[in-house]
Amino acid sequence: MTESQPFFAQRGDAFIPNPVSNGPWDPNSMHGRVVIGLLAHVIEARHGSDDFVPARLTVDMFRLPNILTPVEVTTNLIRDGKRIKVVEAAFVSGGTSMARASCQLLRKTENAPGNVWSPANWDAPLPDAIPAPTDPKLGMNGKWTTRPIVGRMGSLGPRRLWMSEVRELVEGTPMSPFVHVATGADFASPFANAGDQGLGYINSDVTLYLHRMPVTRWIGFDVVNHHASDGIAIGECWLYDEKGPIGTSTVAALAQRKPMTNVPPP
Repeated sequence: MTESQPFFAQRGDAFIPNPVSNGPWDPNSMHGRVVIGLLAHVIEARHGSDDFVPARLTVDMFRLPNILTPVEVTTNLIRDGKRIKVVEAAFVSGGTSMARASCQLLRKTENAPGNVWSPANWDAPLPDAIPAPTDPKLGMNGKWTTRPIVGRMGSLGPRRLWMSEVRELVEGTPMSPFVHVATGADFASPFANAGDQGLGYINSDVTLYLHRMPVTRWIGFDVVNHHASDGIAIGECWLYDEKGPIGTSTVAALAQRKPMTNVPPP
């Protein structure tokens, strides 16, 4: 992490958004990625355990919170079993629920015996072998840093890149591996859904599946799906760290009347 301004400061149970938490659709609205990241942060802080993996995190984002109002996150432990935990959380801004999360945590054990088919690992070069891009749009002007591998936002063909966080989510609290990948998971929407006329879809949810936590700071995104009908799109990226595959990020999105055209060109 750098010493840049964090996305949130914490004052008791309240999280105070800093200006850098804003998103691309409205300068006064919050970026979806920090909504997801904060929900993951609180879920892990209150209910996480070294014996459990947060194997699935689903976040529904049904309102755009503004960056001027303090935020609170409430959680509810739905199931506290020996092998499975289920946690629900609400993202509340100005007394109004803006998003909700459901997280399933599974206890670590041993793999089942036998062999099971898996897709081949990607053969991407490691981030340190890729020159840093010069276009600040690729990092949303300092919200993250990237190392493009194949294609770029909106190109009509395969798209792969490495992405890493560059600032703390909550002031004074280093991002855990789970919070790191959860905050980045929203990137699956613009990366999978942008086209040759810009980004015309705004995502309403993210579902992150993980079979293990990342062990390096770089997260690899490989676009594997985009389809749209009647103004409703889905997109999916396979996720990697520098050691191999870690999971997937899938999004649903709605067509916008005014596409975002300031994404980096193909």
